[in-house]
Amino acid sequence: MPNPSTYPYRRFPTIQVGAADHAARGTDAVKQELHALCAGSSKTVVTVECYPGTDQAEILALFPHAELIIHADDLAIQPAELDAKIEHELTDDPVFGIMTTWQMKNFYPEEALCAARGKIDAVTDGLVLVYGVGASLVERADITIYADITRWEIQLRFRKGQDNWHTAMHDLPQRAKYKRGYFAEWRWGDRIKDKLLPVFDYYLDTTSAGNPAIVPGTAYRDALSKAAAQPFRMVPYFDPGVWGGDWMKTHFDLPENGSNYAWSFDGVPEENSLLLDFGSCVVETPALNLVYAHPRELLGDCVHARFGKEFPIRFDMLDTMHGQNLSLQVHPLTEYIQSHFHMHYTQDESYYLLDAAGEAPCVYLGIKAGTKPEEMIDALQTAQNGGKPFPAEKFVNKIPVKKHDHVLIPAGTVHCSGADTMVLEISATPYIFTFKLWDWGRVDLDGKPRPIHLEHGAANIQWYRNTEWVHRNLVNAVAEVYSGENGTVVRTGSA
Repeated sequence: MPNPSTYPYRRFPTIQVGAADHAARGTDAVKQELHALCAGSSKTVVTVECYPGTDQAEILALFPHAELIIHADDLAIQPAELDAKIEHELTDDPVFGIMTTWQMKNFYPEEALCAARGKIDAVTDGLVLVYGVGASLVERADITIYADITRWEIQLRFRKGQDNWHTAMHDLPQRAKYKRGYFAEWRWGDRIKDKLLPVFDYYLDTTSAGNPAIVPGTAYRDALSKAAAQPFRMVPYFDPGVWGGDWMKTHFDLPENGSNYAWSFDGVPEENSLLLDFGSCVVETPALNLVYAHPRELLGDCVHARFGKEFPIRFDMLDTMHGQNLSLQVHPLTEYIQSHFHMHYTQDESYYLLDAAGEAPCVYLGIKAGTKPEEMIDALQTAQNGGKPFPAEKFVNKIPVKKHDHVLIPAGTVHCSGADTMVLEISATPYIFTFKLWDWGRVDLDGKPRPIHLEHGAANIQWYRNTEWVHRNLVNAVAEVYSGENGTVVRTGSA
């Protein structure tokens, strides 16, 4: 591991993209831009399409006096009716739902949209402002502004008490809010965003509460084009967890949080953001926008043909140094995730050991030879019901690891990293589709047990991946590609 003082970890990596006059930050600066935008015409219809989770009151406060203001959220069906429509897709499971098949337009009656258009057409002079989620459905804009926010910031606001968009259910647990966002709201918002990305006139960054930034659409799209043509990093974020350790805190100079840092998401476009440096200010934007704008440049034709506008690989870090084991878990097979959750690919992954310490660092990987499936499932069920703790080492291989080891974890393989390891997890990107089998009898940071999904897990365990198979196929599967006077190139992992 390089000395951090020589190669410091960049917590806020920026991408140089534009001229200093292309963007402005701060409430007053944005107000000035908008005032100039709305002046000098007898009638100007400004539409501000908002991503679900933006602070719409903050957006409304940015605008000068308007002759007519239409709040798009008021044109949607009633919150309780919307809740009922998506109840089946959200399911009663505490973690998993079904990827929504609804679109935002399904929640806006055509008669309400027509009435709004009639009110706009009746105005002859001055500013008409249409703002909110679904504002672009009114289809009367002279100027379209897209108000955006990162998913991580939405999650932080959920934790502070913010509700989901347009729901009659308030003060839900954070996990339930995230679930609704992940399976429903963010999907609706992403579809509108993808449609507007090539055409909106201005981009409004609302991620920093009370400190918005604005950039012309042409400059924003040019910035994404420049980012797609160069190496770049996303903005990482860090979060504590019940099993977390202290490696990242010391190596990355993270702020004291009174706890550990278990997770780092450092390369997940659907979750992380980009910092676009325009010289005069830095604009934060979801990295997913880059995938939507330039999928072929990022993915190549073959990968794009398979995955569409999704970046099918993720990089995150799992820190258990002086911490605890992760939950014993398994990821769904491709056919299972498709049939049960409407997700079209699954989470094959690998662990690269950035560091390992302590007396016996290890990973749990695959089923021990001779294990009887029914006996293992019965032991897991007994433990889940409050009986005898699950004897993991009786059924699952406990494999010693050291720094720089690499283990593969194809979907369907029982696994977890043990305590005193620092793992770089490289995987496909369905984010949350982890079926926990056993959580070592502990509670989460909120004092409640984390959900176990034994039925899902049992349906996906590949029992043939026993001790011999795991060691032959999954542990340090390194092949030499080239060796010469300038060095050696090896491939670790699948071909």
